Amino acid sequence: MTELLFNICNITILIVWTAILFLPRTNFSRLLISFPWIPFGISFLYIYFIIISGGLPDANFSTLDGILSLFKKATPESAAAGWLHYLAFDFLVGTWIIRHSQKHEIKHIFIIVPLLFTFMMGPVGILIYSILYFGNKKLKKAN
Repeated sequence: MTELLFNICNITILIVWTAILFLPRTNFSRLLISFPWIPFGISFLYIYFIIISGGLPDANFSTLDGILSLFKKATPESAAAGWLHYLAFDFLVGTWIIRHSQKHEIKHIFIIVPLLFTFMMGPVGILIYSILYFGNKKLKKAN
C-alpha cells in the first residue's frame, strides 16, 4: 500500500506541476494556484505515513545527529512521509511564486526556470525567483 500511495502522489505532483508550469491560465491551474489544495491533500497521506511508521516519539530535530538518526532509522513509510513533506512545500512555494509574479506583472515565461528549480531543488528556485523579482524591480525603477 505504501508503494501505491507513494506512486499516486508522485504521478499527481508531476501532473499538477506540469499544469501550473505550462498551462497557468487554465481553470484547473487557477484552482491549484488559488488555494493550497495539493499540500492540503498531501497532508492526509503525510499523517497516515507518520502514524503507520510509528510516529516521531524519538525524533530530535535540534541536532544534525538527530536528523541523521531519522534517516538511518527510516522505514518505507517514514521515507514516504519525508518525501511528501518536500512535495507539499515545494508546490506551495511554486504557487506562491506564480501569485506573486502575477501581482507584480512578471510574465510567466520568465518564471518557468525558477519554478523548475523550485520543483527540483526548492530553495534554489525561490532564490532564482527572488533575484529575478528584485532585478525586474530595479529595471522598472531605472526606466
